[in-house]
Amino acid sequence: MNKLYDSPKAALDGLLRDGMTIMSGGFGLSGNPESLIPEIQASGVKHLTVISNNAGADGFGLWHLLESRQIRKMVASYIGENKLFEQQYLSGELELELNPQGSLAERIRAGGAGIPAFFTPTGAGTMVADGKPQEEFEGRMYVRETWLRADLAIIKAWRADATGNLQFRKTARNFNPIMATASEVTVVEAEEIVDAGEIDPDCVHTPGIFVHRIVRSTINEKRIEFRTVRARDPVA
Repeated sequence: MNKLYDSPKAALDGLLRDGMTIMSGGFGLSGNPESLIPEIQASGVKHLTVISNNAGADGFGLWHLLESRQIRKMVASYIGENKLFEQQYLSGELELELNPQGSLAERIRAGGAGIPAFFTPTGAGTMVADGKPQEEFEGRMYVRETWLRADLAIIKAWRADATGNLQFRKTARNFNPIMATASEVTVVEAEEIVDAGEIDPDCVHTPGIFVHRIVRSTINEKRIEFRTVRARDPVA
């Protein structure tokens, strides 16, 4: 089975429809599927539910789908510096399901593992638990969270081989690998595509069985969300 596609547009061909649920990888500005998001915008699909740690930043990542009003609902854990995200939520244009970050990650992992629900102490007794079952275990209250699954996952890897084995770098591993397991179809953009066997088996973070389509990324911006610098020491 050939998993390699010539372009981001071709890699998404036939997969997009109105009202679908999409998982979008990335942690802050690291590991965002920068090449696939513009093609979703260009397709014009709407009423999307998007599951992602955050919705990009001004002018970057999922921000573009917010700008075009293609997202109906965000399931996320961080609004961050995304003013458009904030404005649309406060104005009622955008539905938001806000999750503690660890709970969001575990809900996605549970979706990939086939576990429909689990109990966590995070958020118990707070507004996070409103409307959710709570139960006491060994003297501590826990809230029940449900899995998250999607019709499509778009993720970004550092390296991919032709069979779909993936390797990620640093914080890009925080959400991308688990999203690959929790969707019906996973489309990967990779900075580098190598022959099968070139990735050391010990460095394979996502096995190819979870990957359906691969394309070489066309955008690798490497933004820094907050740049902090130290003043230079005075020259003697």
